Formats: sequence, C-alpha cells, structure tokens
Amino acid sequence: MKFYLPLIAVASLSLLAACNKNDEPEVVGGPADPMAAELANAAPVELPPSVKANKQYRCKDNSLIFVDYMSDDKTAQLRTEKGGTATTLKAAEVGQPFTAEGFEVSGAGDDVTITVPGKGAQACHV
Repeated sequence: MKFYLPLIAVASLSLLAACNKNDEPEVVGGPADPMAAELANAAPVELPPSVKANKQYRCKDNSLIFVDYMSDDKTAQLRTEKGGTATTLKAAEVGQPFTAEGFEVSGAGDDVTITVPGKGAQACHV
C-alpha cells in the first residue's frame, strides 16, 4: 500500500503538467476597435427625463386632465383620458407654461390653468 501512494502522486502530477501546453500566443486586449476615435470624440449622451410627479386635475367644466411632470422641469405629458394617448408639452424655460399643438398648462402645483383644443382656458385643481 505504501508503494502505490507515491506512484499515484507521480501519475497525477504528470497529467497536470501536460495541461495547457498550447503553442499559440495568448491575445491580450483583443483586436483594435475601428470606432474608438469616433466614440472618444462623440458628444455625451443625455438620458430622457423621468417622471417627477403625476397629477390628476378636475377642471371647471368637470372634466379630468392627467398630467405627468418630468424631472427636467421643461417637459410634461398631458392626457385627456386615464389610459389615453399622451401629448408631450414643452416649456421654453423652467417656470414657463408647457405648450404644444393647442395645449397649454400654466401655473404650478395643485392649481393650474389648462387649455385643450376645442375648449378655452379653464382653471383646474387637484
């Protein structure tokens, strides 16, 4: 039994020594990127704004208007129905009214004035 242990150890070491005997050179870093210069000089990517607040307004004519205010404070999404299509409204500067295609939301917070095509401007509140 004492004779077999050294023989097994020598056999297993010789098997391990034969591993990874590859004559091919190992490539470190991979091939050159053909767009590396373009990517280095590209303008930074700006992510779209996220939703900052969701408001549901009841207007003077008893209609509901749904407005999602975005984190950039220059964009809002307006819907006239809960699951309806959103209209993107933009403000020229922070604090200015959000406008687009006949829609306008002016004011801030819980009391605003909303204009929708086909209706005049009306006071709306949360």
